[in-house]
Amino acid sequence: MQTSSTPILKDLVLVGGGHSHVAVLRRFGMRPLPGVRLTLIARDLDAAYSGMLPGLIAGHYEFDQTHIDLGPLARFAGARLYHDEVIGLDLDAKRVLCRNRPPVAFDLLSLNIGSAPNTADVPGAAAHAIPVKPIDRFVAHWDTLWRRVLARPSTPAAPTRIGVVGAGAGGVELLLAVRHRLAGLFAAAGLSADGLQYHVITDAPDILPSLNARARQKFARVLAARGVKVHTDARVVRVEEGELHCAGGFVLLLDEILWVTAAGAAPWLRETGLALDDQGFIAVDERLQSVSHPDVFAAGDIASVGAHPRPKSGVFAVRQGRPLADNLRRRLLGRAARPFRPQRKFLSLISTGDKYAVAVRGDWALEGRLVWRWKDWIDRRFIAKYNDLPDMAAPAAARLPAGLADRAVIKEISAIAMRCGGCGAKVGSSVLTRALAALEPVRRNDVVIGLDAPDDAAAVDVPAGKLMVHSVDYFRAFIEDPYVFGQIAANHALGDIFAMGAEPQTALAIATVPYGIEAKVEDVLFQMMSGALAVFRDANTALVGGHTSEGAELALGFAVNGLADRDHLLRKGGMRPGDRLILTKALGTGTLLAADMRHQAKGRWVDGALASMLQSNRAAAGCVFHHGAHACTDVTGFGLLGHLVEMTKPSAVDVALDLAAVPLLDGALETVRRGILSSLQPENVRLRRAIRNLDEAAKSERYPLIFDPQTAGGLLASVPGERAADCVAALHALGYARAAIIGEVMAQSDHPEPITLRL
Repeated sequence: MQTSSTPILKDLVLVGGGHSHVAVLRRFGMRPLPGVRLTLIARDLDAAYSGMLPGLIAGHYEFDQTHIDLGPLARFAGARLYHDEVIGLDLDAKRVLCRNRPPVAFDLLSLNIGSAPNTADVPGAAAHAIPVKPIDRFVAHWDTLWRRVLARPSTPAAPTRIGVVGAGAGGVELLLAVRHRLAGLFAAAGLSADGLQYHVITDAPDILPSLNARARQKFARVLAARGVKVHTDARVVRVEEGELHCAGGFVLLLDEILWVTAAGAAPWLRETGLALDDQGFIAVDERLQSVSHPDVFAAGDIASVGAHPRPKSGVFAVRQGRPLADNLRRRLLGRAARPFRPQRKFLSLISTGDKYAVAVRGDWALEGRLVWRWKDWIDRRFIAKYNDLPDMAAPAAARLPAGLADRAVIKEISAIAMRCGGCGAKVGSSVLTRALAALEPVRRNDVVIGLDAPDDAAAVDVPAGKLMVHSVDYFRAFIEDPYVFGQIAANHALGDIFAMGAEPQTALAIATVPYGIEAKVEDVLFQMMSGALAVFRDANTALVGGHTSEGAELALGFAVNGLADRDHLLRKGGMRPGDRLILTKALGTGTLLAADMRHQAKGRWVDGALASMLQSNRAAAGCVFHHGAHACTDVTGFGLLGHLVEMTKPSAVDVALDLAAVPLLDGALETVRRGILSSLQPENVRLRRAIRNLDEAAKSERYPLIFDPQTAGGLLASVPGERAADCVAALHALGYARAAIIGEVMAQSDHPEPITLRL
């Protein structure tokens, strides 16, 4: 969220969370540049460190020990994190094109998207081989592969054959890691690994062609000792299921094929207009600056430095991080970027599967267990640098650096300081008009006057026999992504309508956008309302107007109305003894968002919470209604217990809540254990007086989560006992994977406390 009084003047967009960009993020976090907004667009929230991939495969490390969590790192840098895949660039309009969101505007762009083994040139390779890059996808494939191999009967007479295509350092190291891990897994299962056969295939005359003769000899000895068959001068020309076809007619039968050949570039780069080298990589100069577009930089595997060609290796991407960050800063300030010369000789530390490694630099090579410990120390230190972030004091109001803004922008900034209140705080009509012109609200026949022909107010028809259901919600942004925030705000506002069994009809927006220059305000407004309209479009809800003003923080809400049949209206009251309580979504958004603000939540935890908030309650409402729900509400700010109390009072019933059955979002229990709670939690905890067995219940570590305030939470429905199991099964089929029966309704007792917690 933008809370600084410094207006945003320039947008620096980083595409990809590679080794160079994590360094850029950390350096900007340590030394922010006032007036510059960072945005990181990443397909994966956990950035794999390539140097530790063999150790992960071999079983020496856990997942989190080998990955950089981009969520906390982006927040540390003050960057907006967009979890999406880039599919193109519009360099004329200076926009990044994404798969699942509107284009992202930039003033300065940097690309660090890595590479992938080139399977396109070999027929059948893409279909029948597993590429080692992108690493995150390979890790998922590996988890499936070892289970498949373990389950397959393997004997020396009928072996399981595993092959790696590519005998560079990456291919040899990976195969040895796979062999080590499978030997351990088979031993742990009480099975013999003698039926596993390993092959390395290369079109070169020898393995490890980029290393010196000593290193090649050491690895040739290791491969031979471990029974690995090496096939040199074997150029693969076709891959079929279980078969490698090589030039000259040689065919190798393989059950599992791993592809670790020369790197290839993302195909969409060819459509961007960027200057590329012959292999499709971005051509950059010694400043890491595009030779064709000075406002575009690139680093890592995707960059081709014409003046200093180097192998595609993570070591160079790591070394490019600092000069890239410095040159991006200089470019933003209107200064010339500085040249960077990479080292010619570099240290390679290559493991042999077990905790043993070979060090190679220039003409020398050294091996041993101490070398592996050295490599382990270097790798762990690198990961810790980006996962164990320092605490930074909140930045004070800062002056804009010289060179960041030209005279026209400075004049516009000066006008911001003179902004009026009242209606003078509204967003200017030209900005609003341009932002709304790019949006396409839902058109409904019952909207008489809407945004297509705006007037002083909207006018809608109410069909005969229908009730109009009204609700309003509004809150400030809790994430840096205005598009996703717009989606969640719309989802949250519609929750009350769905909970009452109504169908939404129209919405009015109430938006606040941070002060800034027109182009930046317009873009934030467009992104935010695009997200909201994506949700309204799915719910057939027409946006018919609203009010937009400027303020210190981004905020959004909606006044929504829906239509319902009088006889089919669902209320909070109406619960009946014998009903079962069904919760359609997991709890935990409050504690996870609080942890995210403190850099204490894993990126994948926050992503899971956002996915939950983005799931509409529409289908769930139809499902519980179809299964005869007697009462329903949506679980939001008051937490599960607060909303349950709201249901028990008008229903005059007691409730037994099964605490262990309440579904929780991944990470929620961990953040609660650390004592991280939402700022609204203390207010919600006051309702603990409704719990009959409070002293006993409070001992449970899950207890705090029934007070956790939810954003765009699920439905809490009271469903007839005999239909509850079928209802949950139907919810699962609809995609509400965490829906569960969490308690039962009982006749009202003489106790003043209506709720009992079962532990």
